[in-house]
Amino acid sequence: MAIILKTPQEIEKMRRAGKIVHDVLEHVRVQVKAGASTLDLEKAAAKKIEELGAVPAFKGYRGYPCVLCTSVNDEVVHGIPSANRVLRDGDIVSIDCGVVIDGFYGDSAITVPVGAKVSEGARRLLEVTKASLENAIREVKPGATLGDIGAAVQEVVEADGFSVVRDFVGHGIGTRMHEDPQVPNYGQRGHGTKLRSGMVIAIEPMVNAGKAGVQVLEDGWTAVTEDGSLSAHFEHTVAVTDEGAVILTR
Repeated sequence: MAIILKTPQEIEKMRRAGKIVHDVLEHVRVQVKAGASTLDLEKAAAKKIEELGAVPAFKGYRGYPCVLCTSVNDEVVHGIPSANRVLRDGDIVSIDCGVVIDGFYGDSAITVPVGAKVSEGARRLLEVTKASLENAIREVKPGATLGDIGAAVQEVVEADGFSVVRDFVGHGIGTRMHEDPQVPNYGQRGHGTKLRSGMVIAIEPMVNAGKAGVQVLEDGWTAVTEDGSLSAHFEHTVAVTDEGAVILTR
C-alpha cells in the first residue's frame, strides 16, 4: 500500500477543492424539494462547479455519466441522476459530489430530507449517520489507526440499532480520487494502518436502517439495501495534521 503524504502547500490546494465541493453541495441542498427531479439537482451542480472554475470528478470516472451521485431512500450510493426520479415529500436523498482543481480532488456527501413529511425514523437515521462521521473525525490524529476510525463509526451506528454498510468504504484522496488507504466504517480500535501527518482521507459512513446487505442494480452503479430499508450517507475529506483533524470540505 503506497500512501502518499501531502505537504502543507498541497493540503491548502485540497482545501480549495474541498471548499468548492462544500459550496456546490450547499447550493444543491436548497434545490431539494418535492417535485424536483434528481436531474434538476445534477444540472444545478454542474452549473455551479463550472462557475467556481473546477472540473467535476465523477463524470467519466470509470464511465460514470454524471457530476453527482443522487441516491434516494433505499439507494445507498452511486444513484444516477434522472429526469424520471422525482423527489416526493417524505423522501431522503443522499448527494455525493467530487471536484478537481489545480490537480487536487475534494469529495463530500450529505443526505437531505425532502419536505415536511420525513418520518422520525428517517430523521434519526440522518442524525446518527452524521454523528458517526463526526465521531470518526474526532479520532483523526497522528498515531491513531484506521481501526480507531472504523470503530468510532460503528459504535455510534450500532448503538442506535442501525447497520454499517461494509461493501463500500472511504479512501485516501489527493491527486487522484481514490488513493490508498481504504477507510472502512467498521473495525477494531488499535488495529490497521497508523495515521501519519500529511495523510488525507475521505471518511464516509453509509448506514442502513435495516440490515447491512446491499446489491447493485442492473445499471451497474446504483447500490440499494437488500431489505429495502432506508440508507443515509455523509462524507468529509479530512487531513491528518500534527494538530489533529482538519476538515477540508467544511
